[in-house]
Amino acid sequence: MNKYLVEFLGPLFLMYAILATGNWLAIGGALAIAVLFGGPISGGAFNPAVACGLYATGKLAKEDLVPYMIVEVLGALAAVYLYKDMVNKATKKSN
Repeated sequence: MNKYLVEFLGPLFLMYAILATGNWLAIGGALAIAVLFGGPISGGAFNPAVACGLYATGKLAKEDLVPYMIVEVLGALAAVYLYKDMVNKATKKSN
């Protein structure tokens, strides 16, 4: 179960960094931090395409491929909703 949680949180953290900063250095740092902490637990795919690549090279079990892809997409979507919520609250506060 921990590997799926990590594969949810990694894309959430990365996508939030992308949306909030748009800075290539911050995005790269976010990815590096996610892989550093999550890599030993889940393999650090954090992207459905990378998960497919890991599966194709035999580094990801067949039964983990679809769950990884699902939680990675859900993590990225959660980041979008979190970011939109933060922006909406900041906009309402300033008005």
